[in-house]
Amino acid sequence: MRKDPALLFRVQYRLVLMTCLLAFCVILLGAYVRLSDAGLGCPDWPGCYGQLIVPSESAEVVSTDQAFDQSKAWKEMIHRYMAGTLGLFILLLAILAWTNRAIARQPVILPGVLLLLVIFQALLGMWTVTLLVKPAIVTAHLLGGFATLALLWLLLLRVRPIDHLHTVETSRSLRRWIYFSLFILLMQITLGGWTSSNYAALGCTDFPTCYAGQWWPDMDFKEAFVIWRGLGINYEFGVLETEARTAIHVTHRVGALITLITLGILTYWLIRKSSARALQSIGYLLTLILILQIGLGITNVVGHLPLNVAVAHNGGAAILLLILVTLIWVSRQRE
Repeated sequence: MRKDPALLFRVQYRLVLMTCLLAFCVILLGAYVRLSDAGLGCPDWPGCYGQLIVPSESAEVVSTDQAFDQSKAWKEMIHRYMAGTLGLFILLLAILAWTNRAIARQPVILPGVLLLLVIFQALLGMWTVTLLVKPAIVTAHLLGGFATLALLWLLLLRVRPIDHLHTVETSRSLRRWIYFSLFILLMQITLGGWTSSNYAALGCTDFPTCYAGQWWPDMDFKEAFVIWRGLGINYEFGVLETEARTAIHVTHRVGALITLITLGILTYWLIRKSSARALQSIGYLLTLILILQIGLGITNVVGHLPLNVAVAHNGGAAILLLILVTLIWVSRQRE
């Protein structure tokens, strides 16, 4: 029986949309687990204290040096369940893509890359636990989550109904600035992951100064950015001294300023210099999310890292990333 390409793409579009939403939720939940210090709520992997579900009582816990906290264990396992579900959705997308590979416009490589990425993400999740929340692994795991979401969003744009596809004629200089903005944003996201995984979010407790009215306090940049410190070290709650954490925090602030300037120029370019309504609309949305993101970052400092605000800050970064991916898509028209 002949397949109906239009029907297949509608089904695939809805499935990819659901997978995107799930990936976004996994990122938020991962941030919640990390920020609530539940990353080692289950000291083993893939189970929890040797079981597939969280033990109901401490008496069921196998011998371990890790103190049993049922609340943290459930946070960690719910995150694993959702991440596992995301993996199954991506596997289904890869199977559908391969099955329908003969159909025109059917993306095949992108779902395959996503499947490989989610497998690597599972390994990073395991190493996050077995290597005791090592900052390099935790940061890589965070970046892998953002990459998964971005590629899913790109796949969503690829499988949209053909009559809804629009590209806008843009200058080469604007496209270059969009790519540069994406690079700056990715660097800032990486700095954010490094800040969080080293427990440096409160390396400065004032704003706009760092603390006690100081703009440039004592900092240890050499220790702050040591990527690998060997095995067998428990990084829960951090191992760095105050000067190193402050150095990480200040670097993240400087990165935020650079990101604000870079994306601010981009929004001005989109809103004031572009005549395309689609680009102007994206520019207004980018401005709104950028302002909210800066506000959330400041609130994290002056409010001493409220959990809901810190999680929302991660979500804001993800939305900024999706906006830039969308910009790249709509401005990909050749000159």
